[in-house]
Amino acid sequence: MANRLADEISPYLLQHAENPVDWHPWGPEALALAEAQDKPIFLSIGYAACHWCHVMAHESFEDPETASLMNEHFVNIKVDREERPDLDSLYMDAVVAMTGQGGWPMSVFLTPDAKPFYGGTYFPPNRRFNLPSFRELLIGLAEKWKTDPAGVRKVGEELSARVGAVPPLVPQESQLDDSIFPPAAEALFRTFDWNHGGWGRAPKFPQPMAVEFLLRRHARGGDRLALDMATRTLRSMATGGIYDQLGGGFARYSVDEHWLVPHFEKMLYDNAQLVRAYLHAWQVTGDRSLLEVVETCLGFMLRELRDPGGGFYSSLDADSEGEEGKYYLWSWEEVRNVLGDGQALDLFRAAYGVTEAGNFEGRNILFRALDDPALAVRFSLPAESVASQLAAARQRLLSARAGRIRPGLDDKVLTGWNGLALVALAEAARAIGSEEYLQAAQRQADFLLTNLISAGRLNRSWRAGQARHSAYLEDHASLGLGLLALYQADFDPRWFQAAVIQAEEILSAFADPQGGFFDTRHDHETLIARPKSVQDSPIPSGNTLACMLLLQLGAFEGESRYIEPAESVLRAIAPTAAQYPTAFAGWLCAIDFALGPQLQLAIGGPPDDPAFHSLAALANRRFLPNLVMAGGLPAAPGAPRLMVDRPMHGGKPTAYLCTGFSCRLPTSSPDDLADQLLG
Repeated sequence: MANRLADEISPYLLQHAENPVDWHPWGPEALALAEAQDKPIFLSIGYAACHWCHVMAHESFEDPETASLMNEHFVNIKVDREERPDLDSLYMDAVVAMTGQGGWPMSVFLTPDAKPFYGGTYFPPNRRFNLPSFRELLIGLAEKWKTDPAGVRKVGEELSARVGAVPPLVPQESQLDDSIFPPAAEALFRTFDWNHGGWGRAPKFPQPMAVEFLLRRHARGGDRLALDMATRTLRSMATGGIYDQLGGGFARYSVDEHWLVPHFEKMLYDNAQLVRAYLHAWQVTGDRSLLEVVETCLGFMLRELRDPGGGFYSSLDADSEGEEGKYYLWSWEEVRNVLGDGQALDLFRAAYGVTEAGNFEGRNILFRALDDPALAVRFSLPAESVASQLAAARQRLLSARAGRIRPGLDDKVLTGWNGLALVALAEAARAIGSEEYLQAAQRQADFLLTNLISAGRLNRSWRAGQARHSAYLEDHASLGLGLLALYQADFDPRWFQAAVIQAEEILSAFADPQGGFFDTRHDHETLIARPKSVQDSPIPSGNTLACMLLLQLGAFEGESRYIEPAESVLRAIAPTAAQYPTAFAGWLCAIDFALGPQLQLAIGGPPDDPAFHSLAALANRRFLPNLVMAGGLPAAPGAPRLMVDRPMHGGKPTAYLCTGFSCRLPTSSPDDLADQLLG
């Protein structure tokens, strides 16, 4: 018999709709029930692609004996962290305060008024891993509530006060300057893994924002060491098992420091951010292998994560057929059966490290063991023949893999994550000149503005025709940045105006008088605290994204009411960002944009004119991270102020380039514009 989760739209919640646990979704009904029955709340937070969430569900939530204990002593609430990042943030802070670490599944016990008093992550059905059994925990906490409710409430009050300590982001007296960049780069250098790329030890996570900062550092002052760290990291990840060598796309993280063994779930937000990092590195270096990663990652997103309407789904599960990674692993016999005996098999085996013993539980995680030049020497083949034979072999194996049972798909569309994907698609369309990517970005933007807005208000989540949950700061800011990126790809003013709406909503509904922005609207439901995210991980914080959106709009519009709130926050965060660059890399990128020099390029003329395209392409091909570009006919309604008084000269599309407070002479010559951009 289904529980109360059966009416939800989240795939994660629906996974638990048939549990014997009397689950409630978060909401007034469940909270009122806890108060009325004077029962503590068991709050379980996770997400559909989470492997250990599935394990705990199978071991405990599907077990009738455990469910009976839960139903007798607790009001049980299940939350999808991706739908409700506000709840996830608040209660994760509480778990970290209690245990020193966090993760998912998150298991938190609350007083009837929703204040946390005990928490952790995964709890096993029997004692192991130095953890109590989940049933023992349930019995012990139920008894504690029965015998000492006042003591439990006191703990809840104290933890809630700690969680509610909001960072004020009060601006510093000093002005922003680039003195913060050398210590930030030095900190990244000191912790860099020169053997394998990236930062930290196992488990090792991609750090696309740190890579972006290093690329900006190189663009700003020609720092070769910064470029080396960035490209070494990207190339190492692309040759590892964390990268799907057949179908494209990156897994969430590597369980080892070599990037070999992935935690096999694939998230939209990781791939969207990594597409941009690889794209920008290609723009800087011209290395074709980096561009190939961009194209295969976008191919994966368009093929496996796109809704027919144009939006992008959230994730692919780590598990299939109840086994982690089964969809992606290959035995020696399976590879041989697909490729047959002969050179194709030998070449692929050498290229991707396939052995009879395997490198993961008797099977093979594909990784790039040898590059094309090394293979060409070993097999006495031309390099182009190696590339074509491997491409054919990959396609045959990919086709064979398509016949397997696929990992679970979380097919909800999240506004914030889609904003990141929209930026990636639009920037790729510009840089590569791809009509396919541009059309995909336009469809995606149409989908979001049509389906995620109801009654004039942006929503967080959509699935199966239903939009739910009022949007958070991250959603407004990320969508606004995606729309600005798309405007700069096709110069349709409606995208620009839709981005302005997101910024205005941020300023009116999310601003904190103490500096920065809250994660929730001013009229959001009352929680134990009003969350305010600052740290970047694994996506830029809502405040980071909001500042970047406001700064970019300031560059387009010249409006201090956009620029000043953003720069105020940046002055407050700059010292911390310099000290902890991996946790605040998105902020460092925003500070780099604020400091400039910003390039403001306006091209007057019809965007479908080949001469217009020639001028725009000069800027699109380069890595110019502090450029904003407007285009179109000067009288077009809804165009940014950057287009004011930007007529064509001599009937030809004309470029106007300004840097800081000075402007170059208008030009219709691509050669002249190229010189201006280099200068």
